[in-house]
Amino acid sequence: MCMPSTIEKFCRMLRSARHCVAFTGAGVSTLSGIPDFRGDTGIFTNPPDALFPALSPSISAETLFDLEQFEKDPTFFYNTAGPLVYPVHEKAPSIVHTTLAALEEQGLVKSVITQNIDRLHQKAGSRRVIELHGSPAFHYCLRCAGIRVSYDEAAACLAAGAYPRCPQCGRILKPAITFYGEPLPLEARRAAEDQAQSADLMLVLGTSLLVRPAADIPRTTLHCGGKLVIVNRMPTPLDDDAALRFENLEEFCEGIS
Repeated sequence: MCMPSTIEKFCRMLRSARHCVAFTGAGVSTLSGIPDFRGDTGIFTNPPDALFPALSPSISAETLFDLEQFEKDPTFFYNTAGPLVYPVHEKAPSIVHTTLAALEEQGLVKSVITQNIDRLHQKAGSRRVIELHGSPAFHYCLRCAGIRVSYDEAAACLAAGAYPRCPQCGRILKPAITFYGEPLPLEARRAAEDQAQSADLMLVLGTSLLVRPAADIPRTTLHCGGKLVIVNRMPTPLDDDAALRFENLEEFCEGIS
């Protein structure tokens, strides 16, 4: 449980911060019904076929978002991970998403850097969102330049039992999310580093800080003299460096609302 005195201390820190930035991970979306990665019901802590019935238990969850696997057989991604990625428009933002949007509206949070690909921060009303791992907002052809298909178009194809295809070469399109084997989007990484360097306070919410290079972003804030406030149920490598540490995201957001 979040102690009132600790929440009050955080609120004072937030109000006095010159440039507060939020850094979010999969844990902020579990309250919206989207599985995280390393929690009790996470993608990496359960047999793959428990979350994705089409998978064989012998296939690792990492294979779902593996670039080499996608290039070899793009239907594998859509047939297995598709149910995770493409119903996100049906999900509602959680209290974490709406709290961050409200704090931005009040001028207390300058930006949200997210590792998530569900676009729930934007749905909640956050305007300055940096998507470190890309976004399914559009799909593109790995062969033909200039081809762009929206999330809604791709989702409609899948709902009709087809795959989104390039109108020029017929190749199955790839969502613009960062797969294993791909670098982070350069523009997003630069923007995130810039925000991390500017931040005198960073809220680290719902992430284990185990996935690099994204997990290096909060370290940048520390190295530049900023403070971290971490809210995550599981331990993180930066807990000892945090100015404040909370476990329950929902209680934390309720306490500062």
